[in-house]
Amino acid sequence: MRTIVLEEPGTFNYTNTTPDEDLREDEALVKVHSIGICGTDFHAYEGNQPFFSYPRILGHELGVEVLEVGREVQHVVVGDRCSVEPYLNKTQDQAVRRGFTNCGENISVLGVHQDGGMRERFKLPAKYLHKSSKLSYEQLAVIEPQGIGCHAVNRAGVQPDDLVLVVGSGPIGLAAVIFATAQGAKTVVMDINEARLKFAAEATNIHSTVVAGRDDTVEQLREQFGGDLPTVVLDATGNKHAMSKTLEYAAPAGRIVFIGLFQGDFTFNDPYFHKKELTLMASRNALSADFKQIIRMMEEGSINISRWITHRSAFEEMVGQFDQWLRPETGVIKAVVSL
Repeated sequence: MRTIVLEEPGTFNYTNTTPDEDLREDEALVKVHSIGICGTDFHAYEGNQPFFSYPRILGHELGVEVLEVGREVQHVVVGDRCSVEPYLNKTQDQAVRRGFTNCGENISVLGVHQDGGMRERFKLPAKYLHKSSKLSYEQLAVIEPQGIGCHAVNRAGVQPDDLVLVVGSGPIGLAAVIFATAQGAKTVVMDINEARLKFAAEATNIHSTVVAGRDDTVEQLREQFGGDLPTVVLDATGNKHAMSKTLEYAAPAGRIVFIGLFQGDFTFNDPYFHKKELTLMASRNALSADFKQIIRMMEEGSINISRWITHRSAFEEMVGQFDQWLRPETGVIKAVVSL
């Protein structure tokens, strides 16, 4: 079957592989129709993705069709269209037993820790499939990045009376905006890229935008929030400098959630942290409940992210376009590959 392998940083290879189609009772065989390209894929291509080894078949944002199911599988049947929850847990460890399936001690993420969906078909435990009779394969492929933003908003416990700042207006930041505004919270987006801020303002229900990196950033925030500071700051940049500034932006007794990550240590001034009595949290991946919430909202029409998909490619053409997608001037928000 057709497969794309990332052999080493900067080197993709088109090849043919033989799928393992010997299903266990709880597994499903799926055909891949759509693959979303995300920051993790770009980081792996550039050689700076943590917890990553080569060679690897990328692809964890997936819209798939069920081809076959094991005898114990009941919630999906042959022909179902599904989104894939790519966070596979190998053991029922403490985190998993407590319901934190997004950060199990022995988690294995498709396309990161094990081979993913840049191939025609593969098998996986069927419990990680979330079906929809209404959504297209392309829509199902972009459920996962929305899940990252949804989980972060849920992690922060955003309420209607919160003032929310989202730092970073890429796909994950935009997803955080969608679910923060869905909670009724006044939400502002900050970025250094004014073109992306313009896109965010047109594509979401944000209340306003702020250009980062200026001397008067805090004053700009207070102006947007009626003299106050944000009670919730969601950082989707994975940039050390941007992350460190969140302590300055947050209101006293505010909550900060780091969605993005970088390879390095994060430090802050402890007296300043205590002075504001801040809560600092990480947000990793998403939960099954997040996938179900997003699919329901998309089917109801309360979420429409069609404008997010700015670039498309056929499977056979992806390698030739991948380098271009890395360039900021191409304006990529979300690229989707079709098989």
